[in-house]
Amino acid sequence: MDKELISILIDKTEKFSIAETLAFLANEFKNQAVFSTSFGQEDQVITDIIASQNLPITIFTLDTGRLFQETYDVFHKTLTKYKMNIKTYFPEATAVEELLNQKGPNSFYDSVENRKECCFIRKVAPLTKALKGNSVWITGLRAEQSVNRNDLALFEYDENFAILKFNPLLKWTLKDVEDYLEINNVPQNTLHKQGFVSIGCAPCTRAITAGEDIRAGRWWWESSYKECGLHQ
Repeated sequence: MDKELISILIDKTEKFSIAETLAFLANEFKNQAVFSTSFGQEDQVITDIIASQNLPITIFTLDTGRLFQETYDVFHKTLTKYKMNIKTYFPEATAVEELLNQKGPNSFYDSVENRKECCFIRKVAPLTKALKGNSVWITGLRAEQSVNRNDLALFEYDENFAILKFNPLLKWTLKDVEDYLEINNVPQNTLHKQGFVSIGCAPCTRAITAGEDIRAGRWWWESSYKECGLHQ
């Protein structure tokens, strides 16, 4: 990716609102701007903006096969409220079958390597498929979500997936997100009211307690670099 292009995008959108920037990207990269949602609070903000502006941006989600029922519930509520299509990508059945046949259903608890293997099969490989042929990947990442995300930029090039990434909520606080959702009556995962801030697969997510890091509930049995491979 040409760094000059990123500089141009930054200059052109510097005074734009998030909605205006999304509209600009949808027009600049026609039929090649996509937004990935896991139905978390940040993603629901962006979904609401895209839907309220009727922007031609494809929204997709990754169904790992091990999500909380509450995640499916907010998925359904989102479809009902916005009357829009959200494309779903599943992991390859043969890869999941081989993993379970060889290591059983809970191998991710045994080692970081096993956990990353499961994440790759259920999340990274489907994401690679979802992003293929597109030019811009819109995410709900925020800098304060983890130390690993402090160095993210508003626009950046993702080397792993060879795509331009736009992080519109980068500088938002959790309060900013929560306020937006409440003011605009946006569907939310009910687990957020039960101490779940960052929500992934059911067996790999727990609620956090006061004072814990936002992502402490993800892969809580690990003390390593807590990412699944979608965002490095």
